[in-house]
Amino acid sequence: MVDVYILDLLVIGSLLLFVTLGSGWISRLPLSFAIIYLVVGIILGPYGFGLIQLRQSGVFNADLLERLTELVVIISVFSCGLKIVRPLSLKKWDITTRLIIFLMPISIFALAAVGKFFLGMNWGEAILLGAILAPTDPVLASEVQLTDTNDQDELRFGLTSEGGLNDALAFPFVYFGIHALKDDNWNNWLIQWVAVDLIWAIAAGIAMGIIVAKAIVWIDKKVQKRRKADELIEDFVAISTILITYSLTEIVNGYGFLAVFVAGLVVQRSYRNPEKPLAQLEFVERIEKLLEVGTILLLGSILLLEPMLTYATQSL
Repeated sequence: MVDVYILDLLVIGSLLLFVTLGSGWISRLPLSFAIIYLVVGIILGPYGFGLIQLRQSGVFNADLLERLTELVVIISVFSCGLKIVRPLSLKKWDITTRLIIFLMPISIFALAAVGKFFLGMNWGEAILLGAILAPTDPVLASEVQLTDTNDQDELRFGLTSEGGLNDALAFPFVYFGIHALKDDNWNNWLIQWVAVDLIWAIAAGIAMGIIVAKAIVWIDKKVQKRRKADELIEDFVAISTILITYSLTEIVNGYGFLAVFVAGLVVQRSYRNPEKPLAQLEFVERIEKLLEVGTILLLGSILLLEPMLTYATQSL
């Protein structure tokens, strides 16, 4: 009897080979790589061959998937920052400003209105739903983002910069919805929300992204002047920048996603040798793609058919 673990390795290895060698054809199809990973995850899960069994007695520890997806997102938003070489000015970032400051809040409140008036939710639930659904996913949208640092396409720049910022800047609305769910009297917590969740968390995210990234780049330069790092692991500096920036920002109650994106922008501009951030970008993108495969496979393997069918039946 072949070990299930060995069969998992065989299937995942075959999947990676298929999507890699077939990427030229797959990219022409009206579907994303994520759909393929999701379908394979379902096939490997309980509804298929049962090769991935993450539920014990019908219970799944959601912390595993939550932390894994969080890791994928922070790596992705750092990658977004590394891709952007455009000068930091409102005029040059006009499309990003319009997407983040105008379009995203409009989308959030439009979705909230649907939840309130068509789905019967209260305002807290509706705003929380809008804040969750409005941001585009920087991981799954990577195929329409900037291809490299030389790509000057305005639309792809807008999608890349907005993708790096929207998850973080949707958080104030998420917390607004959570506060409203806990206490429907907005006067009891509105000032605290503005001061902490809106002003402090955003300011801390920006400041920590700049400070931590500059500190790590400075240490990197000083150390490498004395003794060159091993070329095989030199790009691990990028991963350390992501993890240190995110963790320190979360410790001071800032938005870690925002800090990591800002750190990517800072790193891109902090090395005299342009090959350094380029090498980090290539390394980070490979890690991101590998984690994306694993995350979506796991997601597909834990989907439950019965609740979806029950909900569809009730809706009809």
